[in-house]
Amino acid sequence: MLLSDILYTIPLITVSGKTDCEISSLAFDSRKVQENSLFFAIKGTQVDGHEFISKAIASGAKAILCEVLPEDLDPEVTYLQVEKPAKALGIAAANFHGHPSEKLKLIGITGTNGKTSTATLLFNLFRGLGHVCGLLSTVQNQIEDETIASTHTTPDALAINALLQKMLEKGCAYVFMEVSSHAVVMERIAGLHFAGGIFTNITQDHLDFHETFRNYIEAKKGFFDQLPKTAFALTNTDDKNGKVMLQNTAAKKHAYSLRGVADFKGKILDVGFFGIQMQINEHEVWFKLIGKFNAYNLLAVYGTAVLLGEDEEEILKELSQLTPPPGRFEQVHSKEEIVGIVDYAHTPDALQNVLETINELKGDDQQLITVVGCGGNRDKGKRPLMAQIAAQMSNKVILTSDNPRNEEPQAIIEDMQAGVSISLKRKVLSILDRKEAIKTAVMLAQAGDIILVAGKGHENYQEIKGVKHHFDDKEELLEAFS
Repeated sequence: MLLSDILYTIPLITVSGKTDCEISSLAFDSRKVQENSLFFAIKGTQVDGHEFISKAIASGAKAILCEVLPEDLDPEVTYLQVEKPAKALGIAAANFHGHPSEKLKLIGITGTNGKTSTATLLFNLFRGLGHVCGLLSTVQNQIEDETIASTHTTPDALAINALLQKMLEKGCAYVFMEVSSHAVVMERIAGLHFAGGIFTNITQDHLDFHETFRNYIEAKKGFFDQLPKTAFALTNTDDKNGKVMLQNTAAKKHAYSLRGVADFKGKILDVGFFGIQMQINEHEVWFKLIGKFNAYNLLAVYGTAVLLGEDEEEILKELSQLTPPPGRFEQVHSKEEIVGIVDYAHTPDALQNVLETINELKGDDQQLITVVGCGGNRDKGKRPLMAQIAAQMSNKVILTSDNPRNEEPQAIIEDMQAGVSISLKRKVLSILDRKEAIKTAVMLAQAGDIILVAGKGHENYQEIKGVKHHFDDKEELLEAFS
């Protein structure tokens, strides 16, 4: 493709060299530069792409797009100076792949909790309704039955557009995509055309990246600010920031709620360990999902499907058959009738929601044992909060390692322990090894008890000092049960 076509609608500050040359590929990683590539020098959180311009040229880059021009310019290379290289990458990726997001219905889901469940439920619902669909999620990327490994909640702009193009070629009409706050700030969604956006909720998370809760809210809101007037914006008005998300959007505004007046109104009629009975806009339905948090996810999914023109009764009929995604309130049972629950809850609010659900369902003679840790190199402020919530809402708690990454596991546990009040310390154990922590929880449990293993959910690895080791909470629970 001609460089000039790739640069369409990108605001350029200066251009040095010709733009009528052929470009074979785009790259922002110098290791992936090929002959005749356009290389994007982007200042990231870890490295500055400007430091790799020479390497990119040596590898065959024909053009360089950057924020700061090098002092020495190669006369055989075209240099393009822009204010925001990351945003330019998104626009260029869309141009290069023929704007696939404009040729299908792309729905973005953002919020602290519920993104994966909502996106996955939508994907499975629309497949059940007879549509060819794609999914971009934390757990996995999927094109119908084809699964593609996921490394980020929201992939980079090049990967997104390449996946969307592939989905389009496979006949996808709808794509459901998680939109993280990181993705908004880092311009990964630049150049994409969304047909709709969903807001689930917002609570403390990722303050290691955003620094303040206000910045985090603004990042989420930024997604809705970008929606076109042809799109819809569906928000949870039971969250105090739900309406904030829609303040500056051009999209058509809609709401869902369990507590107030909304376009899509729900009411919980009955809950159990095997499902939830709800009334949704005068329809009474039993769903296989569990808990109040899933009631919100179901409302968001139902509302989205209605806004996309599907029949209400068909939506509810199909939704009633769906099960939760892997690692979301996923249950395993022992021969001794101990209930094990694996859940991805890795924020204070998510952990509280899961524990509230279990406590609502369990009997007075059942004890709840919670195994929980916090990830390394992430928001440290939530560590004491999560430990205190676990201690307040469980009969016994085992603090353990999650994904320590480059931090010392013991230091993370000490941060968590600091949040446990003196009166609750007697019910809290600390076991560094996660496998041993899960085994200990099973040893402490009696028939009928409930064990919650929280924080990692679907993940099948534990990241320690930059290395991912195989580790699956569900597998460990089943092994301990046996």
